[in-house]
Amino acid sequence: MIYLQLFWEFFKVGLFSVGGGLATLPFLYDISAKTGWFTTADIADMVAVSESTPGPLGINMATYVGHKTAGVTGGIVATLGLIAPAIVVIMIIARILTAFREAKVVQDTFYGLRPASTGLIAAAGIGVAKIALLRIDLFRQTGSVLSLFNWKLILLAAVIYITLVKFRKHPILYIAVAAAAGIIFHL
Repeated sequence: MIYLQLFWEFFKVGLFSVGGGLATLPFLYDISAKTGWFTTADIADMVAVSESTPGPLGINMATYVGHKTAGVTGGIVATLGLIAPAIVVIMIIARILTAFREAKVVQDTFYGLRPASTGLIAAAGIGVAKIALLRIDLFRQTGSVLSLFNWKLILLAAVIYITLVKFRKHPILYIAVAAAAGIIFHL
């Protein structure tokens, strides 16, 4: 039964998460709330692991959740659930686009999907930033606005952002530096 539920939940994610891997995050929050398979804090770990391993983010996260929930078979089932809609939809769209590529309705549809994907990705990014950079529990305990912010991690994120924009090195370098900083400085 768990395999069918994993497949179904990730099938829905794959069907509706327009915009790629980060667009799956709002759906993961929903799955977390509905099933209890993982916590919202686990989502931040999923993103970190998924971003630092080869492969598409959404597929890595589906595999992670599936494995955490039901072992290797669960990882495979969740991954298949996530990619099944894409395979079917792409095959249908490819056939339709070949015939209707220049149609205004097709162009308008894609034009309308761009802001939807942007909004989903922005919401996911804000959610991850909130988990990674804010200490809401500490703020609730102390009431101090200064305790709300995880200043070390904000500084690390700012340094990585600035160096990424300025030097444009491979992302794995930044992931390695951040991981090393976490180990060395116990961030």
